[in-house]
This record gives sequence, structure tokens and C-alpha cells, in this order.
Amino acid sequence: MEIMGENKEQIRPMSIFPTHDSENPSSSNKSHDIIRRRRRRRILCCSSVAAATAIVAVVILVLALTVFKVKEPIITMNSVNVQSFQLSMNPIKLNLTVIADVSFKNPNVVTFRYGNTTTTISYRGSTIGEVYGPSGVAPAHRTKRMNLTMDVLGDKLLKSPSLLTDVASGSLGMGSLTIIGGRVKILGFIKHHVDVILNCSYNFSVSTKSIPDHSCQQHLKF
Repeated sequence: MEIMGENKEQIRPMSIFPTHDSENPSSSNKSHDIIRRRRRRRILCCSSVAAATAIVAVVILVLALTVFKVKEPIITMNSVNVQSFQLSMNPIKLNLTVIADVSFKNPNVVTFRYGNTTTTISYRGSTIGEVYGPSGVAPAHRTKRMNLTMDVLGDKLLKSPSLLTDVASGSLGMGSLTIIGGRVKILGFIKHHVDVILNCSYNFSVSTKSIPDHSCQQHLKF
């Protein structure tokens, strides 16, 4: 009877559910491998996007500094001609109209769009005339020509105390200031604004009623 009791205590029913220790280790390893692969894919994807973004940024920077670098537009005063000149002494009256042939060269690889142009005429530091030109577009690597008709305000010119002396000497020294402001758009979103300023000086010959010579200097303002 005692032996029977000991056997009963030793016999235990088997569990029909697997314990923690009896789990399949291969399935656990597989799940860890899947997580690692997914994490690796995400890292590779983020790295690829970052590398592509960096490459595009470098390419844009190189293009902006080389091919698309803003070059200096060039204004040239080809000729200055007197269209009409009238001077009467009794009463003193003076009318002077000048036509300037101007070229605007755009050396850039993109279009240069400019606003209204302004040209101011001066005599001995005083403004004696002003002319405005229309806005327009200068295509890439093209030269655009325009004629500017400048009317000198005779009443302002006659107010100068040096006028009679200069007329007697046979030459009137005048100057002009032309400003063309515009912008270029690079790669569709990079904008550069440029003001092209042209300073010119002329000598008007009273005897021939012409402007035999002129000189100009250009500078830019960004």
C-alpha cells in the first residue's frame, strides 16, 4: 500500500499546452530576422534619399556657379545724332532734340527681363531733359537695339549762366545717365536682379549742329 502511494505521487499528468521553455527557437529567430531586414531596408531607403538630395543640391550649385552664373549685360551707345536744333537770340529761345542709338547685349544663357528704362540728360550738373523707354525682354545670347529720342528742355538750359560762354566757344558739354533694371531667372526659381547703369558725356558742336564724339562708362548694381 505504501508503494502504491509513492507511485501515485510520482505520476503527473502531461500538459497539453507547450511551456515557455518548449517554444520553437527557429520561429523566434525568423521574427528577429524579419525585423532586422525591415530596419535595414528603412536605413538604406533613407540613405538613398539623402544621397540623391545631396547630389541634386550639388548639381544645382555647380550649374548656378558655372553655366547659369549671371554675366554682365552690356549697354553700348552706338551713335548720338542731333535731330533738330533751333537757337534764336531775340527773344532767346533754344530747342534741341537728340536721338541715341543704344544696344543692349544679354550674354546670359537665360532671358533678361527689364522694366522701363530711364535716361536723364544734364548740362553742367543740372537736369535738362528726361526720356523713358518701354519695358521688354532681351533673349539669351542676343543683342537688342533701341532708339531713344531725347528732348532738351530749352528753358532750363537757358537758365545756366555758362550757356552763352559755351555757345561762343562753339561747344556744349552735356551728359546722360541711362538705367536699365531687370532680372534673370535661373532654373525657374533662382532670381537675380541687376541694374545696368551707363554714364555718357557728349560734346555738341554749335557750328555743325552735331555731336562728333561721345564717351561712355558702364557699371552694375546688384
